[in-house]
Amino acid sequence: MNARIRWGMVGGGQGAFIGGVHRMAARLDDCYTLLAAAPSSDPERARASGVELRLDPERVYADYREMARAEAARPDGIEMVSVVTPNHLHHDVACAFLDAGIHVLCDKPLVRTLAEADALVARVRDRGRLFGVTFTYSGYPMVRHARELVRSGALGEIRIVQVEYAQDWLAEPIEEGGHKQASWRTDPERSGEGGCISDIGTHAFHLAGFVTGLEVTEVSAELMRFVPGRRVDDDAHVRLRFANGARGTLWTSQVATGCHNALALRVFGTTGSLSFRQESPDELWFTPAGELARRLTRGGPMLGMAAAHATRIPAGHPEGYLEAFAQLYRDMAGQVEACRAGAPVQPHAALLPDVVDGARSIQFVDAALRSSRESGVWVGLDAARWRCADQLGAC
Repeated sequence: MNARIRWGMVGGGQGAFIGGVHRMAARLDDCYTLLAAAPSSDPERARASGVELRLDPERVYADYREMARAEAARPDGIEMVSVVTPNHLHHDVACAFLDAGIHVLCDKPLVRTLAEADALVARVRDRGRLFGVTFTYSGYPMVRHARELVRSGALGEIRIVQVEYAQDWLAEPIEEGGHKQASWRTDPERSGEGGCISDIGTHAFHLAGFVTGLEVTEVSAELMRFVPGRRVDDDAHVRLRFANGARGTLWTSQVATGCHNALALRVFGTTGSLSFRQESPDELWFTPAGELARRLTRGGPMLGMAAAHATRIPAGHPEGYLEAFAQLYRDMAGQVEACRAGAPVQPHAALLPDVVDGARSIQFVDAALRSSRESGVWVGLDAARWRCADQLGAC
């Protein structure tokens, strides 16, 4: 039962960014063996990528459908697949492997449209397989401690939530020069109608909900295309209304000159507040009402079990993005191993974002797009849309 998980990947071939990140993250805790891949739909590129990945040539595919069929038929076939393709393929690739009885870990955003999100949630429910979504920043130890603080009541009733994710890499029309990552991310056929709001706004939306536990009920949005000729938004300002009466704002931009990966969250309650910055991920600021601000650090005293479970090395040795990503792979491994054993999933592994989390982020994108088209009118989100699927327990 302790054997490494037999693992495959669709996408992530030569020239891809996120595929390499997934492979590094999966290796960190030594829970997986990469055995098969469909790294490209081009047979020659797929073959060359397979050579680089040191895969058996017989298990390198140019067609993900063939991969799903062939691996499901092998006695040593993969147990889990990572989907790291452009967005337009997520739904169909995930469905092919779910139908083959293979667990799925999918990159964000989950899919392009709300209809695809509905269909994928239903498919996961019907096939009874595990499904995770890589909202990377939920893997940070201090984000998990922030979540524990909120749930412990240390902040009191939440009143205000401010979250932002700012980058600058699309401040110029680099897609016009053939930049691979920019080309598909600014193509609505491949990325979906949402640009920045979908690409990184979903990260911000998920982080706010993951930490606070609050559901967004309405949004009022203004989405902008600052770069002339761009076909999708590259900046978004969104006002948020939460189910408990709290209010919030979400700003996301890929044209914010000088910003690299400036993801930040601030939460204010009746008895305290907290502040987290992704570019300083080993620290969390917590301020009880009427007291001095406290700088909490990863590996430090008085942190809860969730942070400890996501920590690998002693305090003072920095951890970062790859370790946070690896935590999601560790969580997924914990779920697969529980599935093998017919045992309950441990609480910390259950923090892995699932298909419903992914679907809710797509509902947010859909609502923001509709709001922006109507000059910022408030648009509701249906918090109960997938409630019956919240405990998709797979296996």
